Amino acid sequence: QVQLVESGGGLVQAGGSLRLSCAASGRTFSNYAMGWFRQAPGKEREFVAGISRNGISYYADSLKGRFTISRDNAENTMYLQMNKLKPEDTAVYHCAADSRRVGGSSKVHDYDYWGQGTQVTVSS
Repeated sequence: QVQLVESGGGLVQAGGSLRLSCAASGRTFSNYAMGWFRQAPGKEREFVAGISRNGISYYADSLKGRFTISRDNAENTMYLQMNKLKPEDTAVYHCAADSRRVGGSSKVHDYDYWGQGTQVTVSS
């Protein structure tokens, strides 16, 4: 199995930027499609962005143009660059690994492994 640890969250003003990291250990990182999800208080966990084993990225429609997902298989790390942040982006951000699909998925239940999450708070 793979272990995932997120970092890079924090408090930022609206319009600011943050870069989240997801460090993987255990099995070969390149064997997993990866994804970012977020969960705000009282809401369900929602898809943010995904990246296939070979680096093809895709996004939730509402976030296209502001967020960029990337991965460095040599460093066993995935990233989420978040720009022009809004108060509604406030949530706990989780990274996840999918061992079964080359391209990954936007569905929570398709992911096998999850990190504990990192808090992102955007003030107005």
